[in-house]
Amino acid sequence: MAASPARLVAFDILLQVEQQDAYASELLHSKRFENLSAADHSLATELVMGTLRWRSFLDLEIEHHSSKSLPKLDIEVLIALRMAAYQILFLTRVPSRAAVHESVELVKRAKKKSAVPFANAVLRKVSARPKVDPLGLIADSKTISELVAASAHPQWLVERWVERYGESAARKICLYDQGPPGLALRIPNPQVEAELQREGVVLSPGRLLRAARRVASGDVTSTGVFFAGRLSVQDEASQLVAMVVGKGEKILDCCAAPGGKTRVLAEVNPASKILAAELHPHRARLLRQLVAAQNVEVENIDILQLPVQHSFDRVLTDVPCSGTGTLARNPEIKWRLKPEDLADLQSRQRAILQSSLQHVAMGGRLVYSTCSLEREENEGVLEAVLEENPTFRLVPAITVLEDLQELGELAWPTPKDLTSGPYLRTLPGVHPCDGFFAAILEKVRA
Repeated sequence: MAASPARLVAFDILLQVEQQDAYASELLHSKRFENLSAADHSLATELVMGTLRWRSFLDLEIEHHSSKSLPKLDIEVLIALRMAAYQILFLTRVPSRAAVHESVELVKRAKKKSAVPFANAVLRKVSARPKVDPLGLIADSKTISELVAASAHPQWLVERWVERYGESAARKICLYDQGPPGLALRIPNPQVEAELQREGVVLSPGRLLRAARRVASGDVTSTGVFFAGRLSVQDEASQLVAMVVGKGEKILDCCAAPGGKTRVLAEVNPASKILAAELHPHRARLLRQLVAAQNVEVENIDILQLPVQHSFDRVLTDVPCSGTGTLARNPEIKWRLKPEDLADLQSRQRAILQSSLQHVAMGGRLVYSTCSLEREENEGVLEAVLEENPTFRLVPAITVLEDLQELGELAWPTPKDLTSGPYLRTLPGVHPCDGFFAAILEKVRA
């Protein structure tokens, strides 16, 4: 009997993630797999994301029962073993024998028949272990090393979070990363909300923003308003960054794709002219499709090459970053990222910010943001760039958050909780959202 459609898709996606540095969330929503039934798509998502989230934990379990070291295994065999181990240890509704059988079938499909007896033997040993309580594993860990193993995170990341944010916050970050994050929406008007409810989607209020909604139950992606592009699926912290940009007549969005923040800017500034700059042609095309507002012009251009004479009273510089604040959505990041990568990212981020500052009009403001938890990409970039640009001052984020609260936009009751010094800072698990950083710079003299 061949493996089920969901497992075949999950295996193929995990193989692409390993071999092509692809992103699982993008593959799961690609046209290639859109014909899966709702049940199969749900199972494929569970298998892909669960296997990626718990990869190091699964590898330790496999290695414990393996006669071969994991680096010596063909990647196809290792992926099949990881998928089976995840089902055996974490999924209560999947019988162990089914997980073993279908993963062995995946090994055969990958033309690794010589590895079938080995895979069968390893997985039968794994099957003898009781199911895992993932939340209990993390809660019961006493030392940093135990937390690293129990939460399936790289040790270097956990250690730096403990040093930077404290052990309690680091534990909450790890816990948040190991489960599916809540689904937040940006809904432009009550009519869209009513249509969603008629299609069986139950919504709850936003936790950070009044205009946000959270999906309590139902499948948003199967609704008519979703297919019509009349709402945005966007984390609340991402929405908040765009709200912090504020209002202006001419707005520049420097690294605009995928476009969620651009849509918020257009919604908040319906009479403004917004230039959304995107370096990559295919992402610029997708951005044009997502952001259909008449006041948004999408340009396929490198922000480093935008003519200096262009000036704007509001600029959003949401730079490419490590993404360590989004590991619940993109767990593959934690297995790819290396400490030395942060220096390269910082160099690029400083260049983008330096270029962006040239386009801020007198008295205008620029918001620099990342979805990273790492100091090198956040405070480190700001401190270096501000030292070289004395014509700008740092605006305390608390003042803008309090303004949003006074306007009735901010739902979070204590704005100071969303700050770290002069900066906006959200932490996964500490706050009910992804991890974002933002700094507000104002041009005070020529």
